[in-house]
Amino acid sequence: MYVPSSFAETDLNTLHRFIEQHSFATLVTKAEDHSTASHLPLLLDRSTGEIGQLIGHLAKANPQADQLRNGSLLAIFHGPHAYISPTWYESDRTVPTWNYQAVHVYGSCTIESDPAQLKQILNQYVAFYEAAQPAPWSIPDSDIDFVDSLLPAIVGFRIQIERIEGKFKLNQNHSAERQQKVIDALLRQTGENERAIAARMQANLHQSGNDSPSRS
Repeated sequence: MYVPSSFAETDLNTLHRFIEQHSFATLVTKAEDHSTASHLPLLLDRSTGEIGQLIGHLAKANPQADQLRNGSLLAIFHGPHAYISPTWYESDRTVPTWNYQAVHVYGSCTIESDPAQLKQILNQYVAFYEAAQPAPWSIPDSDIDFVDSLLPAIVGFRIQIERIEGKFKLNQNHSAERQQKVIDALLRQTGENERAIAARMQANLHQSGNDSPSRS
């Protein structure tokens, strides 16, 4: 991923938190003559390895299951994004752009075929995604045999993270005044992405002490 220094996010805790907040990822693998992508949730285990581990599973019928061991994998975590109109800067010599946040994770994969490990992965998924529910669901004891019958149809895996890249493009290459004008314009929009980017820009501007570069 092309990451100019103005937009690079390198704080590991921030990158980990982003992955946890935007865990529905695009997983890209390589075969000899083509690449394959699947869209699936990936869980982060911060405690394993130097910079963490991703945990996932997919259908055994998915052709990508046979590519998981083929060298380095790429997992792309997508955040909010929004079109930025040059009119919002209220300045000459400006152009349209797109603000967004994304994190790319590179690593190698280990397949989990042991039924006990597969069930552990499924339980981790349920615990993570049910935690925010008013009455969290868990796999009933009466359904254990049913779940066991499904295990042969899935492939579990763990991705040892070798490198993380974060690009948080939030108009940092403009002055604080221009950034605030963009924030105000985004807040006048009705879309969820636009308002989310406005909130991220405002937090970033506050964190920088309103002292942003004045390059256009």
